[in-house]
Amino acid sequence: MHVYLVGGAVRDQLLGHSYHEKDYVVVGATPQQLLDQGFTPVGKDFPVFLHPKTKEEYALARTERKSGTGYHGFNFFTAPEVSLEDDLIRRDLTINAMAMDDAGNVYDPYGGQDDLNNRILRHVSEAFVEDPLRVLRVARFAARYKKYGFQIADETLQLMQRISVSGELECLTAERVWKETSRALMEEHADVYFQVLRDCDALKVLFPEIDALFGVPQRPEYHPEIDCGIHTLMSLRQACKANYSLDVRYAVLVHDLGKALTPKEMLPRHIMHEERGIPPVEALSDRLKVSTQTKQLALAVCKEHLKCHQAMSLKPGTLWRLLQRLDVLRRPERVEAFIQACECDARGRLGLENRPYPQASFLYEAIQVVRSIKAQDLPADIKGPEIGEMLIQYRIDALASLKQRHERSEHSS
Repeated sequence: MHVYLVGGAVRDQLLGHSYHEKDYVVVGATPQQLLDQGFTPVGKDFPVFLHPKTKEEYALARTERKSGTGYHGFNFFTAPEVSLEDDLIRRDLTINAMAMDDAGNVYDPYGGQDDLNNRILRHVSEAFVEDPLRVLRVARFAARYKKYGFQIADETLQLMQRISVSGELECLTAERVWKETSRALMEEHADVYFQVLRDCDALKVLFPEIDALFGVPQRPEYHPEIDCGIHTLMSLRQACKANYSLDVRYAVLVHDLGKALTPKEMLPRHIMHEERGIPPVEALSDRLKVSTQTKQLALAVCKEHLKCHQAMSLKPGTLWRLLQRLDVLRRPERVEAFIQACECDARGRLGLENRPYPQASFLYEAIQVVRSIKAQDLPADIKGPEIGEMLIQYRIDALASLKQRHERSEHSS
């Protein structure tokens, strides 16, 4: 029996990239041998075991054969005679098809180290096309390793295109698509994930609402990049640069979906695109089964982002109603996430990436101002329904004072 470290841990160790999970493959063993050593079985489709002490995963070397559709459509075969090379050839990319023994010796039958050194994401074999999930995984790897200069091999991109047009992507469950996408969104270059999916024709299959933005023009005086799809990816890049949360990144991704629905005769103007965007944001969020919290922020940003940009010119009462809709008194963190997403939208424009966004600091102050006013601040003789009415008026007056201070500061500077 021989045990090898495999997959991402080997890849990232050789690359000098941090990693947390370790996976092992066991060659020349039977399930009973692992059970006898205290391993706990956890695999449903093929024998995977947890180490009795470390709880790391150990899988028996296996081969697999396509037997149906989707990424579940495989039959697996495990036996002591299955070799390390047999196991590795079924993996997706050459850089993921390497193994390492306890002595640090690397086993690389399919050229993974060369591709690692040359910064190439390349499939191991033609079996790549049998698993549609690999389209998303390769796109995610492209996003993760963009900072190292990795590119997808042309022949691998062609295989991804074959999968995209085969109908196999429709077999992926919503949960699996969101799992890969949410992980990709948290990468430093999340925009690359969506660009790769578009390059291999998968975006229009899995995310048609986003794909529809590409080629839709905007007014160049406001959007020098012109294309709505490019603006979306530029905005997402800003969210990654600021290391914002998953909820913010998703909200930025979908904030302009309504622009794909603008009547052609209105282009390049996008009047009412905020309202038009609500149905596609709801449809995409429901299809992906994103969390309620993630969906709510996305809907708020879609519907209200223009008001965030206009915050400093809004009347105090209008500003209060905006903050109230965002649930400022109970969920100030949601308002902060809303501001972050809107700032990414404002800076996701060609040549305006570093433009000041004073609306952010103004709104952060507005949050503190309205939350600082409590019922005990009111006159003692105010009772019943009058309390709520006067609290609102106090908060609106406080916002008016805040606005005046900002205006005086602008004039003096």
